Amino acid sequence: MTERPHVLLSAAVSLDGYLDDASDTRLVLSNDEDWARVDGLRAESDAILVGANTVRADDPRLLVRSPELVAKRVAEGRPEQPVKVTLTRSGSLDPAAQFFTVGDAEKLVYAPPGVVTGVKATVVELSGLSEMLADLFARGVRRLMVEGGGAIHTQFLTEGLVDELHLAIAPFFVGDPRAPRFVGPGAFPRGLALVESTRLGDVAVLEYHATPEPSEVDILRLREAIALAENCPPRTFRVGAVITAADGEVISTGFSGDGDPANHAEEAALAKLEPGDPRLAEATMYTSLEPCSSRTSHPRSCTQLILDAGIPRVVFAWREPSVFVDCVGAETLEAAGRRVIEVPALAADVRRANTHIPGVHL
Repeated sequence: MTERPHVLLSAAVSLDGYLDDASDTRLVLSNDEDWARVDGLRAESDAILVGANTVRADDPRLLVRSPELVAKRVAEGRPEQPVKVTLTRSGSLDPAAQFFTVGDAEKLVYAPPGVVTGVKATVVELSGLSEMLADLFARGVRRLMVEGGGAIHTQFLTEGLVDELHLAIAPFFVGDPRAPRFVGPGAFPRGLALVESTRLGDVAVLEYHATPEPSEVDILRLREAIALAENCPPRTFRVGAVITAADGEVISTGFSGDGDPANHAEEAALAKLEPGDPRLAEATMYTSLEPCSSRTSHPRSCTQLILDAGIPRVVFAWREPSVFVDCVGAETLEAAGRRVIEVPALAADVRRANTHIPGVHL
């Protein structure tokens, strides 16, 4: 996988999960103690990112404010201020925004080709968060702080790109459906673990770290497996599978009906590798559907094929529904000592591809 910066997402919300109210005046969600905490996080970061909507709506300066923290950065041989980063699809950015005019820090704008003109910043014609993060890493950014808004939060979290989440919770409700929320709808596949909670006056600060499994690579490869189901013949159970080596690189793929109309996805992927391939001993099988534990079309179930191949780790999105049989693939694999990771946040995508099967619903 391409190297990327460590991503810390920081936000302040109301008790009911709003970033602001619907008025023309910015809602104050933090207190002095919390602002000092955020200033410390900025000082530890190499770059700070906000979306173009936040640049337009809030006109943020994105500066480390404390002279002591600025002096500490300089003493460590770092620039006085972190790099400022934004991304835009439309290119609608005001050159007079404080993002561009305040401070001497480098400014980066990521956008599709040709949409951004007239701003005092380095414009990088890239789209996609993963590509942007790889470019930031190449520019020396090792720690990126993401500060909003809600659409940006949703993108980073649904793509599994957040390593830390710091959430400050203000002691009141907004209750206005017109107001911006912390995140929008989406599938959030990467788990979070609470590592610390702090009281700053009436503000509660919760610090979460991303769980090791499913990892960013797991989410990427499982989504690739789900996408492979588009290649399946009509009227079949539409399933995709990806096998990776220990380093996460793909060594085989398959889908239902691949190579033989009766083939299951996992079976098709395994058939493309030599029996006894040494990479299988440290491989991961990604499959959109829980591996079958019994079948009539071929002598061995996919669960048995995985066990016979020696694959130690299986990641899947959706438990096989009891449309045809009661599947115990996950339980059988775990009983045999295999590591099994279920990612139910992505199950809806698999169900959506199989609504032609009687009994399968979104």
